Amino acid sequence: MSTLPITVLLVAMMLGGSAAQLSPTFYANTCANVTSIVRGVLDQAQQSDARIGAKLIRVHFHDCMVNGCDGSLLLDDDAANGIDSEKDEAPNQTTDGYAVVDDIKAALENVCPGVVSCADILAIASQIGVSMAGGPTWQVPLGRRDSRTANAAGTTAVPSPFDTFDQLQKKFRDAGLDDATDLVALSGAHTFGRARCSTFNQRLYDFNGQDGATDPSLDATYLATLQQTCPEGGNANTLTNLDPSTPDTFDNNYFTNLQNKQGLLATDQMLYSTTGADTVSIVDRFAGSQSEFFDSFTQSMINLGNVNVLTGSQGEIRTNCARIN
Repeated sequence: MSTLPITVLLVAMMLGGSAAQLSPTFYANTCANVTSIVRGVLDQAQQSDARIGAKLIRVHFHDCMVNGCDGSLLLDDDAANGIDSEKDEAPNQTTDGYAVVDDIKAALENVCPGVVSCADILAIASQIGVSMAGGPTWQVPLGRRDSRTANAAGTTAVPSPFDTFDQLQKKFRDAGLDDATDLVALSGAHTFGRARCSTFNQRLYDFNGQDGATDPSLDATYLATLQQTCPEGGNANTLTNLDPSTPDTFDNNYFTNLQNKQGLLATDQMLYSTTGADTVSIVDRFAGSQSEFFDSFTQSMINLGNVNVLTGSQGEIRTNCARIN
């Protein structure tokens, strides 16, 4: 008998073991008001920054894709402890929202010191940010612990707007996520937030490296609008809405946009424009039913939040999210 099935089973048990230790009621006896405290800080933050929900879910996603959901992305450079921050690497240089994470952590430390991990703060804040924008609410499994290391070199695992479809799917598989449903559902988080011209300019002026060529999967009217927003040789840091129809609302319009060739990033539009891809029918399904998108998004967020988590006595509960204890 081959030992491969046994090996696969053991690996699955090990990976699932930590996730199984997570529970929505993890803090019931130690910090019962954790969710309301996080929501209070986010309510305040959103008054001055409509994008805070999109910013924090992006940080959570980028964190989970490198060594799992362990808060490692939050760590600053710390030569004395051998930490080379992930924040400084290309995928994360435009991530934001860290000051709000610090505010949440400070509020929690005032009420229940040394209890709630920074990794859990990102998971809770992501859920609240989505629901505040009109998206679904779900019970977030909790009990993650924080890493004592960062992995700057590992940030190549974070999906890039310049990835090919195959590269994008591989990065999801490598994280233990489904390369079709999880990929499409989590990409749906681009229903709110902004992106810089530098992340899609290549579609407007030099598609596939050909000077003057444009991406044929872009609607002509949308292309002209984007060229006005991001003129050739203009400011690469200019922001534009990921969802041109309802930019600050969490809904299923993102998928309708893809059907209409109005996906902003190449990695958005390729979910629908890649011939024969199994993602096409999922986009159609989510475009036709917001409730189906919300249900799938909720499950995919739980799947994401379970990636390689630290639990039990692993890692630590940081007092300051930017530094190890």
